[in-house]
Amino acid sequence: MKTLKIYIILFIATVTAAKAQFTKAELQVSGLTCSLCARTTEKSLKALPFVSEIKPDLIRNVYFITFKNGVPVDFEQISKKVKSSGFSVNYLKTTFNFDNTKVADNTFTYGDNNYKLLNADKPLTGPVVLTIVDQGFAPKSVTKKHLGKNPEETPTAAGRTYHLAI
Repeated sequence: MKTLKIYIILFIATVTAAKAQFTKAELQVSGLTCSLCARTTEKSLKALPFVSEIKPDLIRNVYFITFKNGVPVDFEQISKKVKSSGFSVNYLKTTFNFDNTKVADNTFTYGDNNYKLLNADKPLTGPVVLTIVDQGFAPKSVTKKHLGKNPEETPTAAGRTYHLAI
C-alpha cells in the first residue's frame, strides 16, 4: 500500500510539472487599415495548428495569441501568414515558461529551433516575456540595434536561430 502511494505521488508530480514552452504572444501588425483586413489576418493566424485562441485589438493593430499546450510553436509560420495577408510584423513579444529548460551560453532549444538570449543577466525561471528581434519580426532599427548592421541568420540542423531580447 505504501508503494502504491509513492507511485501515485510520483505520477501526480510528473503530470503537474510545468513544461517548458511558449504559452502566448503579442503580435503587432503594420499596415492594417480596416476591420476586414484585420479579420482576414486573424482567420489566417487562427488556422495555424499551434494557435489556440486569438484576441485582436484593432485600435493598436495587435493580436493576443494563446498557444496550444504541448504543441511546438513555429514563429516563421506566424510571420509568413502575416506577410501572405499583405502586411508586416512590427513586433512579436512572446512568453516562454523556462521551468525545466536548460539554458547554456544564453541559448536554449525548443522544437527544432535555437533561441539566443541577447541580454540575459540572471538565470531564468517561470514565464518570461521575450521579444524576437530578427528581421521579419521587428523594425529594421530594432534588429540593427540588437544584431548590428548585417544580422546573420544562423541555421541549425533542422531549424533556425532566433534572437530574443528580454
